[in-house]
Amino acid sequence: MHVRTRWPWISLLLGAVVALNPIGLDFLHSAFLAGEQLARNIAQPIVLTALAVMALVVMLEWLMRSFLVKRRARGAS
Repeated sequence: MHVRTRWPWISLLLGAVVALNPIGLDFLHSAFLAGEQLARNIAQPIVLTALAVMALVVMLEWLMRSFLVKRRARGAS
């Protein structure tokens, strides 16, 4: 595996695709902009949990890429 950058672009791209498709946008609207309190109360914890999971995935990808870049810089294959 040839890692050239530490930027976690794979998980960020996956998160953007999930959030910016029509279903994801509708869910985000329900979580924060819905006129009904019940819809907001149901959707907000789900959206915030998904956001926390995506942040964890981004952090893990960044750590893995950093490890691989450092390992490659040392000369290990």
